[in-house]
Amino acid sequence: MKLETLNGLWQMKNTESQKMLPVEIPGSVLSCLIKEKEIEDPYYRDNEYAVRELFWKDYEFQRKFQVEKELLDEENVDLVCHGLDTLCEIYVNGALLGKTNNMHRTWKFPIKGQLVLGENDIHIIIRSSLQYMSNYKTDEKKEIKYTPCGGMKGNQFMRKAHSMFGWDWGPQLPDAGIFRDIELEAYSYGRLNDVLIHQYHGEGEVKLEVDVTLQTFLNKEYELYATLHFIEEDEKKPIEVWDIVELGMDKKILNLEVKDPQIWWPNGFGKQPLYKLKVILRHKGNKIDEKEFTIGLRTLTVSQDKDQWGSEFCFQVNGIKIFSKGANYIPEDCVYSRITPEKIEYLVASSVRANYNTLRVWGGGYYPSNTFYKLCDEYGLIVWQDLMYACNVYEVTDEFEESIIAETVDNVKRLRHHACLGMWCGNNEIESAWHHWQDFQPHSDYLRMDYIKQFEFLLPKAVTQNDSQTFYWPSSPSSGGCFDGPDDENRGDTHYWAVWHGQKPFSDYQNYFFRFCSEFGFQSFPSLKTVLTYTEEEDRNIFSKIMESHQKNDAANGKMLYYLSENFQYPKDFDSLLYSTQILQAVAIKSGVEHWRRNRGRCMGALYWQINDNWPVASWSSIDYFGRWKALHYFAKNFYAPVSGSIVRILDENKEFTLVDAYVQNESLEKSKVKVRMTLKTMDFQEITTLEETVIVGPLSSLRVCGSSFHDYLKVEEKISISPRERKMNQGVYHRADVFVETAFIYESGFIQWESETLLAYKHMNLPKSKVDVKVEETSEEYIISLQTDHYTAFVELDFLKEDVIFENNYINITSQEPRKILLAKKDILRGTFTGKDDVKEKLIVRSIRDTY
Repeated sequence: MKLETLNGLWQMKNTESQKMLPVEIPGSVLSCLIKEKEIEDPYYRDNEYAVRELFWKDYEFQRKFQVEKELLDEENVDLVCHGLDTLCEIYVNGALLGKTNNMHRTWKFPIKGQLVLGENDIHIIIRSSLQYMSNYKTDEKKEIKYTPCGGMKGNQFMRKAHSMFGWDWGPQLPDAGIFRDIELEAYSYGRLNDVLIHQYHGEGEVKLEVDVTLQTFLNKEYELYATLHFIEEDEKKPIEVWDIVELGMDKKILNLEVKDPQIWWPNGFGKQPLYKLKVILRHKGNKIDEKEFTIGLRTLTVSQDKDQWGSEFCFQVNGIKIFSKGANYIPEDCVYSRITPEKIEYLVASSVRANYNTLRVWGGGYYPSNTFYKLCDEYGLIVWQDLMYACNVYEVTDEFEESIIAETVDNVKRLRHHACLGMWCGNNEIESAWHHWQDFQPHSDYLRMDYIKQFEFLLPKAVTQNDSQTFYWPSSPSSGGCFDGPDDENRGDTHYWAVWHGQKPFSDYQNYFFRFCSEFGFQSFPSLKTVLTYTEEEDRNIFSKIMESHQKNDAANGKMLYYLSENFQYPKDFDSLLYSTQILQAVAIKSGVEHWRRNRGRCMGALYWQINDNWPVASWSSIDYFGRWKALHYFAKNFYAPVSGSIVRILDENKEFTLVDAYVQNESLEKSKVKVRMTLKTMDFQEITTLEETVIVGPLSSLRVCGSSFHDYLKVEEKISISPRERKMNQGVYHRADVFVETAFIYESGFIQWESETLLAYKHMNLPKSKVDVKVEETSEEYIISLQTDHYTAFVELDFLKEDVIFENNYINITSQEPRKILLAKKDILRGTFTGKDDVKEKLIVRSIRDTY
């Protein structure tokens, strides 16, 4: 097998122009036009709309390439296109080689007959997706009127990433191009068409069944080899097996036994050892073809065991039922060639730093590159993999059926060997939509039947025929399919949006005990540094045209103001408003996650929407487009910690405070001893009363430790404020606006987790103005920042005006006079430089929620 890349420098133009532009492939129309400065930045202000109009045109990509005699001497030469977006006509030396209509699959075309020795020409015309969608005609019985929020009408008619046409967090920029590798593949004697790996786990051993499908061209015997070695050990000492491929044989099974296997675990449960499996086809001692796979030895499925509440829904890894902690993942850019391995690794590493063990690849984008799954293998993230269908009505024609089956087979075969792959899911929210979304109901029963055909017959069959060991789920949310209560709280997975879309208070999470909440979220603005990249000074009002253009969820800026009015006082300026929304977002998601973790066993997963953005925007993300951690991502690091304490203010039906409870959640395989100290304090840190308990929390469990109403120390009557004279007269009875609850969770390692809660909404608390004193020390590897103040100081943010960093912790509550230390590792300085500790102190910006008004 010989491979020759056609990546590199091509030429591009629109078909109405004579001007050719250089474009690096993998690349696209947008990557070319942006680099060559033919267009303004589509992310700046409202440039999106002018750039979108460019995609009513057709585009041409072409290049010359050399073909040597050695390649032409091979019996077969294929053109292999790993990512063509989307409606392409491919010409080689003037002859039409083929057409494509699906960006989610790999396309192969026999090409030898079109090649000549020496210089050759490849020319790809990409037709306008917008023209195609506007001209598409459905069967009269299957008229489709639904368009997803923020999207463009007709996007379901193309097998192209739906979010390219806009979503309620992304712009309408339907790019086109060659976004993955393109190459020539030449072979003569035979090749390995497919390799399917089955794992069978026993006591102290794992048996691998390597099912090989071959294509051979000589009437001779071949040799087939498989070798396996643990990557951390010497490759020269592998487990090895070989066999003869007899005449006419196109399938062969090789069996390998691994004694004392190194078992792969998700993040937080163990290590991620990996093995390298090679399958080699030989003839007369000469290697003809080889495939290589990196695998992890593990069992991984989804348990739906019956229990007292209904049916559980959880990932079960190596026999252990785990609580999934993580978020939903979308494409990281609108220009897919800019989604580099470095950007992917930054996001995956940030997930692990925030104690994720799961990422859900959402079905409205694209199937990520091999790099994404390789990194999830290495970092220990389970991947919930949606197939690429979301929030749409689909007409299943013969052509569509053929396309989606091929797409599914291509991606299942590409990804099924990865240790991280936890499940295949048919789609995002479509079963639920057919069940009760108002805009879906007018569509015909023929389209409803097409839904069943597509997601409960065609796609599961294509998946299971090619990957019988990975769990398939028809939709998210779902209770198992067939429109049988897809949002049932006691079965399957659930999406919960009453907090946010329904404008319910954060306490509403406490009313629900979902088996697995695979989607819930709350919006915020990105930081001012990010907003500055797409606005001018006159734009910096959240209801300006530009700010609303970078807000794709209708009325969302108003929703943030509503929640702000329920929780905080009105911010004094634009920057304070941006910061306040991030605090709201973090508190909201923390409220949901901690509630579901406290009910571990009944609920077994909380994946918030969403970890990332595909452009700079107001959205539900916890990391913005430029990789800046929002308050939510820092909060996630704490509320997703393997062993984590939480406190909750419990309200009665009148929304009156009744008590504060403390819990410890242990999502690890070891028991944990924790001392819990809960103290009612005044704003100047005077201790009023303290509860203290020491408990041992068993593995994979949650435990209520202690709680109090503190009613003996609180005034009954409600007053907005209370004077010092009145406090003295009350002889130790305090107004709820003047006190807070501090809870210290003290672990055996010596680490102390500090949590605090107020007894009223922050807007009604008498928060004092606090001056935070800052000291900075320096070692060879880090800066140590000490923060100290005399009063309760909530949501203390550290940041720099120009530099971007990741702090060890951020957005903390200072609850005592003891200095709080936050580390800044020098390796976590992402942009900018510091000359030393004095420079860090001078540039450091510190603020709290009290500074916003």
